[in-house]
Amino acid sequence: MNTIDNEIDAQEFFDTYAAAMLARDAKAIANLYAVPALIEFPGQAVAVSDSAQTEQFFESSFAQYETLTDVRASVRTIAHTSHSSWVEVIWAYDGTPAERYIYQLIQVAEGWKIAVLTPLIEEDSI
Repeated sequence: MNTIDNEIDAQEFFDTYAAAMLARDAKAIANLYAVPALIEFPGQAVAVSDSAQTEQFFESSFAQYETLTDVRASVRTIAHTSHSSWVEVIWAYDGTPAERYIYQLIQVAEGWKIAVLTPLIEEDSI
């Protein structure tokens, strides 16, 4: 994937992410994140300095997703430049919208990677 010029390319990126979630493949998910990266949880920012951090996070969180048989991302590109793209993603688990995030994707030598992840957890966010 060389560019994310529109929602179709971003959709492909997050379809890959969803497939890795369903496969419980923490390494594949970690490979979608840039190093360094920033995860902006409410009240806590997590600076990711090693892809092993991301891999370990997902390995430890798979238990909460173990009963899922379908993971889908509804993707909307908010802004795009040649080196960065901001994408809103609503994750649906087994057909039910469950999580909403803004991702900043950046262009690196290996392609597009997630550099910043911000959860949107407002009551009316989904």
